[in-house]
Amino acid sequence: MSETNTVSPLRQRMIEDMAARKLTSHTQRSHISSCKRFTAWLKRSPDTATPDEVRQFQLYLIESGTSICNRNRIMTGVRFLFRVTLRRHDLAAEIWHIKEPERLPPVLSPEEVKRVLTMATSLKARAMLTLAYGCGLRAGEVVRLRAGDIDSEQKIIRIVQSRGRKDRHVMLPAGVLKLLRQWWKVRPTASNSGVAPEHRWLFPGRSQHQPMTTRQFSRLFKEAAKAAGLRKRVSLHSLRHSFATHLLERGRDIRLIQALLGHSKPETTARYARVAIGLIAKIESPLEGLSAPRRGRAKRDSWEPPAP
Repeated sequence: MSETNTVSPLRQRMIEDMAARKLTSHTQRSHISSCKRFTAWLKRSPDTATPDEVRQFQLYLIESGTSICNRNRIMTGVRFLFRVTLRRHDLAAEIWHIKEPERLPPVLSPEEVKRVLTMATSLKARAMLTLAYGCGLRAGEVVRLRAGDIDSEQKIIRIVQSRGRKDRHVMLPAGVLKLLRQWWKVRPTASNSGVAPEHRWLFPGRSQHQPMTTRQFSRLFKEAAKAAGLRKRVSLHSLRHSFATHLLERGRDIRLIQALLGHSKPETTARYARVAIGLIAKIESPLEGLSAPRRGRAKRDSWEPPAP
């Protein structure tokens, strides 16, 4: 885990272990970065660490103000090194995870979404933002769309090998298809050379034969959100949250929403029920029953004779 350009045998073995398990490039970079941080704290090779040092490193992360999310991410990478590459299960057993606080995802109202889409700075931005909201796509799914993924006859979009290495289908709204056709007419063609039509990126990036980056896409959203006058703290992913919440408020089956979002567990989709403001606002509070007129008591039949 040396900081120099020379790859140490331990780091090379870990890279091979991650590649053999087909971890994504993002996960591999995260694990390597986590092990570098542990090595820098330890000041020697991590294969010489002791169980107490693993414990002390976790306390150091907490005391240094590292967020729970980052702390868990770092220890996930270190645990992979211990458990898989080094086969040091005694060290891996010393790693614990902290439960992260559950926060409600930020959701835009339909009116706010409409303002954002209207204030998009270009046709390209409007098409991409409309895809993110209208189809519930992640930023990475939007930028990696190819021409062959759009099936205008069946009115579906094929999402290829997204999170969890899963394919799925989402609907293709008429408004999205119209924008995509308009964009395709003015789309830059410099990246088309040597690429089959069905494999061409819908939104090519600055680098040749590469799609637009998610960072560039996020910048387009921030510009539109600022122009729309949004005051709440939202991100590009908020469009996906809004998609799911608005479908739920319209009475769509949660299992259908789960399939559209590509969630593996229904519990992940069920959290949107906590932010479905339209549904929550319609719930009648028991307080309303206190102000309702009281019904008179029904007279009970008496077997006793009337008083003289």
